[in-house]
Amino acid sequence: MQLRYSFRLYPSATQRAALARAFGCARVVYNDALRARETARDEGLPFPKSGDLSKQLITEAKNTPERAWLGDVCAVVLQQSLRDLDTAYRNFFDGLKGKRPRMGAPRYKSRKDTRQAVRFTANARWSITPGCKLRLPKIGNVKVKWSRSLPSIPSTVTVVKDSAGRYFASFVVETGPQELLPETMSEVGIDLGLGHFAVLSDGTKIDSPRFLRRAEKRLKKAQRALSRKEKGSRNRDKARVRVARAHARVADARREFHHQLSTKLIRENQAVAVEDLAVKGLARTRLAKSVHDAGWSAFVAMLEYKAARFGRTFVKIGRFEPTSQVCSQCGVKDGPKPLHVRVWTCRVCGAVLDRDINAAVNVAKAAGLAVSARGAQVRPRLVPAPRSEAGTQPTPQPSMAR
Repeated sequence: MQLRYSFRLYPSATQRAALARAFGCARVVYNDALRARETARDEGLPFPKSGDLSKQLITEAKNTPERAWLGDVCAVVLQQSLRDLDTAYRNFFDGLKGKRPRMGAPRYKSRKDTRQAVRFTANARWSITPGCKLRLPKIGNVKVKWSRSLPSIPSTVTVVKDSAGRYFASFVVETGPQELLPETMSEVGIDLGLGHFAVLSDGTKIDSPRFLRRAEKRLKKAQRALSRKEKGSRNRDKARVRVARAHARVADARREFHHQLSTKLIRENQAVAVEDLAVKGLARTRLAKSVHDAGWSAFVAMLEYKAARFGRTFVKIGRFEPTSQVCSQCGVKDGPKPLHVRVWTCRVCGAVLDRDINAAVNVAKAAGLAVSARGAQVRPRLVPAPRSEAGTQPTPQPSMAR
């Protein structure tokens, strides 16, 4: 499978200027190609092919005074910009055909966009120098903060500038069966929530860090300072970067938490089961901020690709499975319960159940995993024996019908 490894870049002032030119040229080619195709559609002409657009908007445009500065950047960057437009159109048409979730048509890129990116393939002859720097054509040797080693030789590298003004190098690498983990007997079901981020079927409860809630005071102060700055001023741009950096710290902390927890669960369990949550629907309720702060979708996506990478089993059960309504001890459906009910008693077997642990056990059972329900029962309740089994009880007299 293909994976992305991201590392922090620290370009010099000259290299930042060169990267800005590359971002701008790639954006111009993208917009020119989009304009050419939109014009052809309005005039009823055939859809222009990528090869024709490359010849017209890159090769021939470099010889014109209006686009002569396209020659200042690597040609591969411009070619990849056209491929990005092809991908955007392909995703749009696939959404109309029902092959993927629907998305909007390609839109023009603005030079005011806070996120910029360019991609270098093997044809660009980029390389990693003996001094562990990233050599990019017409940009130079950029300093990289290597936090880990790459599992294989990367095929492409994408240089990204985010909203906080940070630069990253994103490598695409191929991984093989050499990363498979040894088999283990443990299997676990996971119930995701807000009170606890995750509750496992073995009774383990993982608290929700609530990164956004904890940073709200600092974010509020930075956003208030931004709103007081005059639009278009240098001070407003500096304040915007401070707000972006504050949000980036929250996003980085949440992503690190997701990575650590998902890796731990995948390494310790042979099979992992989760529930398919309707995150978009929950994000339209009064709990929207807490739902977004939890980041369930990103966490589940990490579990899925790490299970495929390390040879584990990942199961996602349907969102309409009544995991919170069924007793994990006897299997009787006890009906829906309000959210404030965290512990309930089964009316058939008398088991006193923790709502979240019981749901996690039911998630594992619905996925077909061989898990124990020992964590679901908080304490047993004494149930009177039926009269037919209790020899010391007197024979009941028939009652008169009323």
